[in-house]
Amino acid sequence: MTERRLWSYKEIAAHIKVQPDTVRSYRKHGLLPPPDHVEGGKPFWYADTVRAWVASRPGNRGRRAD
Repeated sequence: MTERRLWSYKEIAAHIKVQPDTVRSYRKHGLLPPPDHVEGGKPFWYADTVRAWVASRPGNRGRRAD
């Protein structure tokens, strides 16, 4: 099933259990996929984009991509 809800840094951070500034750093260093949508200069990603990224991250060590 495709979830079309958009996630901000805050939702991504909660999903991977880090601080939002860590997610911002990932983006700054090219470790986060490009945003699916930008509104008012703020980036957003579809939940499915984030889950696919989490599943493919080095060091994922078999964590679930809920």
